Amino acid sequence: MRVITQQTVGGPEVLTVVDAPEPRPIPGEVLVHVRAIGLNPLEARLRAGEFPLIGRPPFVLGWDISGVVADAPQTWRLRPGDEVFGMPMFPRAANAYAEMVAAPALHLARKPASLSHAEAAALPVVGLTAWQGLVDLGGVAEGDRVLVHGAGGGVGHVAVQIAKALGAYVVATAGGGKREFVEELGADEVIDHTAADFAEAVRGIDLVLDTVGGDTVERSLAVLRPGGHLVTAVAEEDTDLVARYEAAGMRFSGIAVDPDPVGLRGLVALVEQGRLRVHVQRTFPFERVADAHRLLDGGHLRGKIVLTV
Repeated sequence: MRVITQQTVGGPEVLTVVDAPEPRPIPGEVLVHVRAIGLNPLEARLRAGEFPLIGRPPFVLGWDISGVVADAPQTWRLRPGDEVFGMPMFPRAANAYAEMVAAPALHLARKPASLSHAEAAALPVVGLTAWQGLVDLGGVAEGDRVLVHGAGGGVGHVAVQIAKALGAYVVATAGGGKREFVEELGADEVIDHTAADFAEAVRGIDLVLDTVGGDTVERSLAVLRPGGHLVTAVAEEDTDLVARYEAAGMRFSGIAVDPDPVGLRGLVALVEQGRLRVHVQRTFPFERVADAHRLLDGGHLRGKIVLTV
Protein backbone atom coordinates (compact mmCIF):
# COMPACT_ATOMS: atom_id res chain seq x y z
CA MET A 1 0.00 0.00 0.00
CA ARG A 2 0.97 3.67 -0.16
CA VAL A 3 1.31 5.98 2.83
CA ILE A 4 2.13 9.65 3.23
CA THR A 5 5.01 10.14 5.61
CA GLN A 6 7.69 12.69 6.52
CA GLN A 7 11.28 12.27 7.61
CA THR A 8 11.60 15.75 9.12
CA VAL A 9 9.38 18.59 10.27
CA GLY A 10 8.78 21.53 7.96
CA GLY A 11 6.50 22.87 5.27
CA PRO A 12 4.10 20.90 3.09
CA GLU A 13 6.97 19.78 0.87
CA VAL A 14 8.21 17.37 3.58
CA LEU A 15 5.16 15.14 2.97
CA THR A 16 6.04 12.26 0.63
CA VAL A 17 4.16 9.25 -0.72
CA VAL A 18 6.00 5.95 -0.17
CA ASP A 19 5.27 2.21 -0.23
CA ALA A 20 4.74 0.44 3.09
CA PRO A 21 3.49 -2.94 4.35
CA GLU A 22 -0.22 -3.24 5.06
CA PRO A 23 -1.07 -3.02 8.77
CA ARG A 24 -2.35 -6.14 10.50
CA PRO A 25 -5.42 -5.68 12.69
CA ILE A 26 -5.18 -7.05 16.22
CA PRO A 27 -8.20 -8.50 18.09
CA GLY A 28 -10.93 -5.88 18.24
CA GLU A 29 -9.64 -4.06 15.16
CA VAL A 30 -10.65 -4.02 11.52
CA LEU A 31 -8.63 -3.30 8.39
CA VAL A 32 -10.14 -0.41 6.42
CA HIS A 33 -9.57 0.22 2.74
CA VAL A 34 -9.51 4.02 2.92
CA ARG A 35 -11.47 5.99 0.33
CA ALA A 36 -11.11 9.49 1.80
CA ILE A 37 -9.11 11.26 4.54
CA GLY A 38 -10.21 14.44 6.31
CA LEU A 39 -7.52 17.03 7.06
CA ASN A 40 -7.41 19.08 10.25
CA PRO A 41 -5.40 22.17 11.28
CA LEU A 42 -3.72 20.16 14.04
CA GLU A 43 -2.02 18.03 11.40
CA ALA A 44 -0.39 21.09 9.86
CA ARG A 45 1.01 21.99 13.27
CA LEU A 46 2.34 18.47 13.78
CA ARG A 47 3.89 18.46 10.31
CA ALA A 48 5.63 21.76 11.07
CA GLY A 49 6.96 20.57 14.44
CA GLU A 50 4.91 23.03 16.50
CA PHE A 51 3.30 20.41 18.70
CA PRO A 52 4.95 17.05 19.62
CA LEU A 53 1.74 15.07 20.08
CA ILE A 54 2.95 11.94 18.27
CA GLY A 55 6.69 12.35 18.77
CA ARG A 56 9.39 13.12 16.25
CA PRO A 57 9.47 12.06 12.58
CA PRO A 58 9.28 9.78 10.80
CA PHE A 59 5.54 9.45 11.30
CA VAL A 60 2.26 9.21 9.40
CA LEU A 61 -0.32 11.88 10.16
CA GLY A 62 -4.10 11.72 10.16
CA TRP A 63 -7.19 10.51 12.02
CA ASP A 64 -10.33 11.21 9.96
CA ILE A 65 -11.12 8.35 7.58
CA SER A 66 -13.95 6.91 5.54
CA GLY A 67 -13.70 3.64 3.67
CA VAL A 68 -14.69 0.00 3.38
CA VAL A 69 -13.86 -2.78 5.84
CA ALA A 70 -11.44 -5.16 4.12
CA ASP A 71 -10.91 -7.58 7.01
CA ALA A 72 -12.44 -8.06 10.46
CA PRO A 73 -10.83 -11.23 11.79
CA GLN A 74 -11.61 -10.97 15.51
CA THR A 75 -14.55 -8.64 16.10
CA TRP A 76 -18.31 -9.01 15.81
CA ARG A 77 -18.99 -5.29 15.46
CA LEU A 78 -18.20 -4.92 11.75
CA ARG A 79 -17.89 -7.18 8.70
CA PRO A 80 -15.93 -7.02 5.44
CA GLY A 81 -17.75 -4.81 2.97
CA ASP A 82 -19.20 -2.45 5.59
CA GLU A 83 -18.77 1.23 4.69
CA VAL A 84 -17.44 2.97 7.79
CA PHE A 85 -16.05 6.26 9.03
CA GLY A 86 -14.46 7.49 12.22
CA MET A 87 -11.57 9.05 14.11
CA PRO A 88 -9.58 6.11 15.47
CA MET A 89 -6.95 6.25 18.20
CA PHE A 90 -6.82 10.03 18.83
CA PRO A 91 -4.63 11.43 20.38
CA ARG A 92 -2.38 8.44 19.62
CA ALA A 93 -1.14 8.07 16.06
CA ALA A 94 -3.69 6.41 13.78
CA ASN A 95 -1.47 6.51 10.65
CA ALA A 96 -4.51 7.58 8.64
CA TYR A 97 -2.73 9.21 5.69
CA ALA A 98 -2.66 5.78 4.06
CA GLU A 99 -4.51 3.50 1.69
CA MET A 100 -5.13 0.94 4.45
CA VAL A 101 -5.69 1.62 8.16
CA ALA A 102 -6.06 -0.79 11.08
CA ALA A 103 -8.50 0.72 13.57
CA PRO A 104 -10.49 -0.36 16.64
CA ALA A 105 -13.97 -1.37 15.50
CA LEU A 106 -15.38 0.58 18.46
CA HIS A 107 -13.91 3.81 17.04
CA LEU A 108 -15.82 3.47 13.76
CA ALA A 109 -19.46 3.70 12.71
CA ARG A 110 -21.30 2.66 9.59
CA LYS A 111 -21.30 5.50 7.07
CA PRO A 112 -24.69 7.07 6.38
CA ALA A 113 -25.74 6.25 2.83
CA SER A 114 -26.52 9.92 2.19
CA LEU A 115 -22.87 10.95 2.70
CA SER A 116 -20.12 10.45 0.16
CA HIS A 117 -16.84 9.07 1.46
CA ALA A 118 -15.35 12.56 1.18
CA GLU A 119 -18.15 14.05 3.28
CA ALA A 120 -17.96 11.25 5.84
CA ALA A 121 -14.18 11.64 6.19
CA ALA A 122 -14.67 15.35 6.87
CA LEU A 123 -16.99 14.78 9.80
CA PRO A 124 -15.47 12.80 12.73
CA VAL A 125 -12.94 15.19 14.36
CA VAL A 126 -15.03 18.33 13.93
CA GLY A 127 -18.32 16.55 14.57
CA LEU A 128 -17.17 14.85 17.75
CA THR A 129 -15.52 18.03 19.03
CA ALA A 130 -18.78 19.90 18.59
CA TRP A 131 -20.89 17.03 19.96
CA GLN A 132 -18.75 16.55 23.05
CA GLY A 133 -18.63 20.30 23.69
CA LEU A 134 -22.35 20.94 23.25
CA VAL A 135 -23.90 17.66 24.42
CA ASP A 136 -21.50 16.00 26.85
CA LEU A 137 -19.86 19.04 28.46
CA GLY A 138 -22.42 21.72 27.73
CA GLY A 139 -25.68 19.84 28.19
CA VAL A 140 -27.37 22.17 25.73
CA ALA A 141 -31.17 21.94 25.92
CA GLU A 142 -34.14 23.38 24.05
CA GLY A 143 -34.42 27.11 24.50
CA ASP A 144 -30.78 27.68 25.50
CA ARG A 145 -28.93 30.59 23.91
CA VAL A 146 -25.68 29.36 22.35
CA LEU A 147 -22.88 31.46 20.86
CA VAL A 148 -20.57 29.70 18.40
CA HIS A 149 -17.27 31.43 17.60
CA GLY A 150 -15.69 30.62 14.25
CA ALA A 151 -19.00 29.35 12.86
CA GLY A 152 -17.76 29.11 9.27
CA GLY A 153 -14.88 26.76 10.04
CA GLY A 154 -14.68 23.00 10.50
CA VAL A 155 -15.91 22.61 14.08
CA GLY A 156 -18.00 25.76 13.99
CA HIS A 157 -20.18 24.95 11.00
CA VAL A 158 -21.07 21.57 12.48
CA ALA A 159 -21.63 23.07 15.95
CA VAL A 160 -24.22 25.52 14.61
CA GLN A 161 -26.24 22.64 13.19
CA ILE A 162 -25.97 20.45 16.29
CA ALA A 163 -27.02 23.32 18.56
CA LYS A 164 -30.04 24.01 16.33
CA ALA A 165 -30.95 20.31 16.37
CA LEU A 166 -30.88 20.46 20.19
CA GLY A 167 -33.42 23.30 20.09
CA ALA A 168 -31.07 26.16 20.93
CA TYR A 169 -31.20 29.77 19.74
CA VAL A 170 -27.85 30.12 17.96
CA VAL A 171 -25.77 33.26 17.64
CA ALA A 172 -22.70 32.84 15.44
CA THR A 173 -19.57 34.86 14.77
CA ALA A 174 -17.86 34.62 11.39
CA GLY A 175 -16.09 36.76 8.82
CA GLY A 176 -18.29 38.79 6.50
CA GLY A 177 -17.57 36.52 3.56
CA LYS A 178 -19.10 33.58 5.43
CA ARG A 179 -22.33 35.25 6.57
CA GLU A 180 -24.58 33.65 3.95
CA PHE A 181 -22.96 30.24 4.49
CA VAL A 182 -23.53 30.39 8.25
CA GLU A 183 -27.10 31.65 7.85
CA GLU A 184 -27.84 28.68 5.58
CA LEU A 185 -26.64 26.39 8.38
CA GLY A 186 -29.48 27.70 10.54
CA ALA A 187 -27.89 30.34 12.76
CA ASP A 188 -30.49 32.74 14.17
CA GLU A 189 -28.04 35.65 14.29
CA VAL A 190 -24.67 36.08 12.56
CA ILE A 191 -22.18 38.69 13.74
CA ASP A 192 -19.41 39.73 11.35
CA HIS A 193 -16.45 39.83 13.73
CA THR A 194 -14.53 42.07 11.30
CA ALA A 195 -17.22 44.78 11.48
CA ALA A 196 -18.78 44.51 14.96
CA ASP A 197 -17.78 43.60 18.52
CA PHE A 198 -19.75 40.56 19.63
CA ALA A 199 -19.06 41.46 23.27
CA GLU A 200 -21.18 44.60 22.83
CA ALA A 201 -23.84 43.04 20.60
CA VAL A 202 -24.82 39.96 22.61
CA ARG A 203 -26.02 39.27 26.15
CA GLY A 204 -27.72 36.46 28.08
CA ILE A 205 -25.83 33.57 26.49
CA ASP A 206 -26.09 30.21 28.27
CA LEU A 207 -23.14 28.56 26.52
CA VAL A 208 -20.26 29.80 24.35
CA LEU A 209 -18.48 27.29 22.14
CA ASP A 210 -15.10 28.74 21.20
CA THR A 211 -13.02 27.52 18.25
CA VAL A 212 -10.97 30.71 17.84
CA GLY A 213 -8.97 31.32 21.02
CA GLY A 214 -6.97 34.46 21.74
CA ASP A 215 -8.80 37.36 23.37
CA THR A 216 -12.11 35.97 22.08
CA VAL A 217 -12.22 33.69 25.12
CA GLU A 218 -11.64 36.48 27.62
CA ARG A 219 -14.12 38.84 25.94
CA SER A 220 -16.78 36.11 25.92
CA LEU A 221 -17.10 36.47 29.69
CA ALA A 222 -19.19 39.61 29.15
CA VAL A 223 -21.86 37.88 27.04
CA LEU A 224 -22.66 35.01 29.43
CA ARG A 225 -25.62 35.04 31.77
CA PRO A 226 -24.87 34.48 35.47
CA GLY A 227 -23.74 30.86 35.83
CA GLY A 228 -23.10 30.57 32.11
CA HIS A 229 -20.61 28.17 30.58
CA LEU A 230 -17.75 28.62 28.12
CA VAL A 231 -16.41 25.55 26.32
CA THR A 232 -13.22 26.05 24.32
CA ALA A 233 -11.46 23.75 21.90
CA VAL A 234 -8.28 25.86 21.80
CA ALA A 235 -7.56 27.43 25.19
CA GLU A 236 -8.20 24.59 27.61
CA GLU A 237 -4.89 24.97 29.49
CA ASP A 238 -5.14 28.69 30.32
CA THR A 239 -5.29 28.56 34.13
CA ASP A 240 -5.59 32.35 34.47
CA LEU A 241 -8.72 32.36 32.34
CA VAL A 242 -10.18 29.47 34.30
CA ALA A 243 -9.66 31.42 37.54
CA ARG A 244 -11.21 34.56 36.02
CA TYR A 245 -14.32 32.73 34.90
CA GLU A 246 -14.73 30.94 38.20
CA ALA A 247 -14.32 34.20 40.13
CA ALA A 248 -17.16 35.66 38.05
CA GLY A 249 -19.40 32.69 38.86
CA MET A 250 -19.11 31.15 35.39
CA ARG A 251 -18.03 27.71 34.22
CA PHE A 252 -14.97 27.22 32.00
CA SER A 253 -14.30 23.91 30.25
CA GLY A 254 -11.68 22.81 27.74
CA ILE A 255 -12.48 20.12 25.21
CA ALA A 256 -9.93 17.74 23.70
CA VAL A 257 -11.80 15.37 21.44
CA ASP A 258 -11.92 11.62 22.18
CA PRO A 259 -12.94 8.64 20.02
CA ASP A 260 -16.59 8.22 20.91
CA PRO A 261 -18.94 5.57 19.47
CA VAL A 262 -21.95 7.15 21.18
CA GLY A 263 -21.16 10.55 19.70
CA LEU A 264 -20.58 9.02 16.27
CA ARG A 265 -24.00 7.38 16.40
CA GLY A 266 -25.50 10.71 17.42
CA LEU A 267 -23.91 12.39 14.40
CA VAL A 268 -25.17 9.60 12.14
CA ALA A 269 -28.70 10.06 13.47
CA LEU A 270 -28.64 13.80 12.74
CA VAL A 271 -27.30 13.17 9.22
CA GLU A 272 -30.02 10.60 8.54
CA GLN A 273 -32.68 13.00 9.85
CA GLY A 274 -31.45 15.66 7.42
CA ARG A 275 -30.41 17.96 10.28
CA LEU A 276 -26.64 17.84 9.77
CA ARG A 277 -24.46 18.20 6.71
CA VAL A 278 -20.72 18.65 6.47
CA HIS A 279 -19.25 21.09 4.00
CA VAL A 280 -16.17 20.04 2.01
CA GLN A 281 -14.46 23.13 0.65
CA ARG A 282 -12.14 21.17 -1.64
CA THR A 283 -10.85 17.68 -2.33
CA PHE A 284 -7.35 16.72 -3.46
CA PRO A 285 -6.11 13.37 -4.76
CA PHE A 286 -3.89 11.42 -2.36
CA GLU A 287 -0.73 12.30 -4.33
CA ARG A 288 -1.35 16.04 -3.95
CA VAL A 289 -1.20 16.08 -0.17
CA ALA A 290 1.38 18.89 -0.21
CA ASP A 291 -1.03 21.13 -2.13
CA ALA A 292 -3.79 20.25 0.32
CA HIS A 293 -1.55 21.22 3.24
CA ARG A 294 -0.68 24.53 1.59
CA LEU A 295 -4.38 25.36 1.55
CA LEU A 296 -4.68 24.12 5.14
CA ASP A 297 -1.80 26.41 6.17
CA GLY A 298 -3.60 29.39 4.70
CA GLY A 299 -6.47 29.15 7.22
CA HIS A 300 -9.83 30.92 6.83
CA LEU A 301 -11.39 27.71 5.56
CA ARG A 302 -15.06 27.12 4.96
CA GLY A 303 -15.70 23.63 6.28
CA LYS A 304 -13.07 20.99 5.54
CA ILE A 305 -10.38 19.82 3.09
CA VAL A 306 -10.31 16.13 2.11
CA LEU A 307 -7.86 13.78 0.37
CA THR A 308 -9.44 11.17 -1.90
CA VAL A 309 -7.81 7.78 -2.28
